[in-house]
Amino acid sequence: MFYRYTKFDPRDVARQSFRSLLKLWNQLLLQTGGDAEEAMRALEQLWEQYSLEEAGFSLEEFKQYLEDSGLIGYNEEHHLEVTARGEKVIRRDALEEIFSDLRHDSLGDHRTADAGSGFDLLPEAKPYEFGEPVQDIHLTATIQNALRSSAGGRFEVRQKDIEVYEKEHLSSCATVLCLDISHSMILYGEDRITPAKKVALALMELIQTRYPKDSLDVVVFGDEAVRIEPEELPWVSVGPYHTNTRGALQLAERILMRRRHANKQIFLITDGKPSCVDEGGGLYKNSFGLDPKIVNQTFSAARSCRRHGIVITTFMIARDAYLMSFVDELTQVNRGRAYYSSLDRLGGYLFQDYQHNKKKRVR
Repeated sequence: MFYRYTKFDPRDVARQSFRSLLKLWNQLLLQTGGDAEEAMRALEQLWEQYSLEEAGFSLEEFKQYLEDSGLIGYNEEHHLEVTARGEKVIRRDALEEIFSDLRHDSLGDHRTADAGSGFDLLPEAKPYEFGEPVQDIHLTATIQNALRSSAGGRFEVRQKDIEVYEKEHLSSCATVLCLDISHSMILYGEDRITPAKKVALALMELIQTRYPKDSLDVVVFGDEAVRIEPEELPWVSVGPYHTNTRGALQLAERILMRRRHANKQIFLITDGKPSCVDEGGGLYKNSFGLDPKIVNQTFSAARSCRRHGIVITTFMIARDAYLMSFVDELTQVNRGRAYYSSLDRLGGYLFQDYQHNKKKRVR
């Protein structure tokens, strides 16, 4: 397979439609932490730099479209801001983008959510029990049993011969998504926080629209871990912070212990090593290498999660050998899972794991 790479030209986006330009607008909002006025200034710069009026409409017409659609408005100080409807569109676009990537995944190894009763048939069969649906009957296994029990005589299917498919049930799931907002998420000129936020927003939209009985809590962590409302997620930004992974796991554990769901899990999205822990009302920090004191306390938090049946899935946006070794050990301590993912694959892995953790075999 061959790929042709060309320089990105925003004029190509504008020519498609208002809808495509809206995606560009949403991307600018994510990159500016929800500052609508800054995002509009960036759009104005792009419009002028790339002559976007060639698309057949003016910037003023696009602004009017955003206002008429209820996506932006003005506050009491007459400052431009994003409306609740605008936030909803950002989450919807993120979800559509992630699922579009899944459908075009050449490996074909990602599940997507299908509408239905919430049950998946498995290849294995089990004896029929009164009241089970007729459509679940495993015909091949049932006929084979009937042939054996008939023993060359008159062929007859008895109840004891009937087998049905085993099933997996979509059980309720409580998830805490821990998002790293330390300085390393924008280090070396690579924007890692925007794709990570986009994946988190897509997961939020999936749960709210398709699995309303599930719960999603969001924790951001730098020097400290803080629970935020999911609606605040598009507007979080990276700061000059260290990475308090232990604090994130401890806060997530406390949140999940209050949830009464069948499955409890933590999704940890990070690109760096733990570099600080809480100590005596302050912070113990060490940005150089893997400090044993910090690492051991992080492992202790992972063990505590394991004792309470909380699975940690780490999505590591880095490939450094020593960091991968740390994540491997963290995963072993918790008996969880880890993915070493590039930014463009993060969404597929996260959605696959979320669907997997909702599965509960029904015999």
